[in-house]
Amino acid sequence: MSDSSPLPPVRLHPEAELARDALSTPLLVRAARLARWVGEDTRVDVGGGLVEEQLPAAAAHLGLTGDEAAASASEAWRVAVDTGLVEILDEEEGTVATGEDLALLSGSPQDVLGVWMTALETALADASVPDLDDLVDAMDDGGEVDFASLDWDPQAEQEFLDGVLGNLYLLTVSEDGPGDGPVPLPALAASMIVPSDMGEPTNDVLEQVSDAMMRLDDQFRVLEPVGIVEYQPVDEALMADTDEEPAAVVDETDVSRYGMVRLTPLGLYGLRSRLLEAGLTAPAVGDLADKGADTLLDGTSTFPPSAAQAETEQWLDRREPLAAARELLTAARGSDAGAPLRRLRCQQALSLVGAVAEPALRDVLDDAELGGLARVWLTERGFGDVPPPSQDMVFWLTVDTIAAQLAAEGNSEELQALVEGLAQQHGGFFAAAWRVDHPATADVLEAMGRLHPDKRVAKEARKAAFKARSQQGS
Repeated sequence: MSDSSPLPPVRLHPEAELARDALSTPLLVRAARLARWVGEDTRVDVGGGLVEEQLPAAAAHLGLTGDEAAASASEAWRVAVDTGLVEILDEEEGTVATGEDLALLSGSPQDVLGVWMTALETALADASVPDLDDLVDAMDDGGEVDFASLDWDPQAEQEFLDGVLGNLYLLTVSEDGPGDGPVPLPALAASMIVPSDMGEPTNDVLEQVSDAMMRLDDQFRVLEPVGIVEYQPVDEALMADTDEEPAAVVDETDVSRYGMVRLTPLGLYGLRSRLLEAGLTAPAVGDLADKGADTLLDGTSTFPPSAAQAETEQWLDRREPLAAARELLTAARGSDAGAPLRRLRCQQALSLVGAVAEPALRDVLDDAELGGLARVWLTERGFGDVPPPSQDMVFWLTVDTIAAQLAAEGNSEELQALVEGLAQQHGGFFAAAWRVDHPATADVLEAMGRLHPDKRVAKEARKAAFKARSQQGS
């Protein structure tokens, strides 16, 4: 992801709700329980890990059983130490005590989420480490790990996981993404491997995708206990020996067998925080609620429609409607390149304000930039005594509207339909449009020349654009 292009805005749950979610995540619950379990006889090794002979007792205290019990207890212990829930008193003696930061779990939502974010970083680091069996296999006679034989690059592994989570975040917050729904693991793996301009993937690429899926399957299993994702693992039958008889008939078309993952509300919060720390622009709905109308209109200019409406609704909820309408109209004025889109966002915002805004709209009926917008608003709501617009105002508003649509959507199908409709309804449109005193007139006419499928009409538009540019240059 680019560090300059803003991501679509995310809709976050309230911090109090997120903090409750954090307190119930298995990893943080276990870490807190171990912090309260610590006694005078508890000892750690030189790396701060719980000594091996005490791991069974720690696992039993956590109610963990089975082959993974000791590993899970060790992971929870690392989180307890990293988050300050456990404090190492003497590294040489290996003595520990319950940490002062344990009290933060009874503090404000920000306190709780701060502890959880540290736990998340520990889990992410663990997820980037090779499988324990691989580490054992790579040990030499002296007990040292031969990292070269692992074919493991810690930085590359971390960057891969960060990239996957970034893509998952983008898919989740995008207007046309799955939203709250899960993402198939093959699609997520392919987003990291398959070039965007590749048609049919080669066998080599498909093999890389398969390998990436297996890496992600291991990583998401590690990350689920910290609460960042909900994960349905890859069906074990898919990894079974092909020479063995299948235990049961399976549906080969069921994509969920290949793993499904979704970001939790807590995961969205955590990843957005990490994206912001990395310097990316990652807005959240509600960020602009306490800002001025100018910031609202400019800020929502890149938002998808539903997010722009949600942001505007929160902004309006904090203001008296008539005063808000006047503030929006004032902010919509201007002749700069962003002004048409500001006026479009203003028009959309005013559609959310009730009839109480009528005086604000009547006040700008004679305004060259806002008069057309005001007439549309008043007429659509059935108000009487609305003066008809002059021809100049109609053409100015048309140019302004197309300029705003170009800025918002580019050369979209909807804009092409608008252009075709205008040219069809007004036979002399281009003969008059080039004279419109609007900063974007020439750009709009050039765009109409690009968009109109009729070569004759497109040529008329380009000629009109040339005239407009000549007039602006004179």
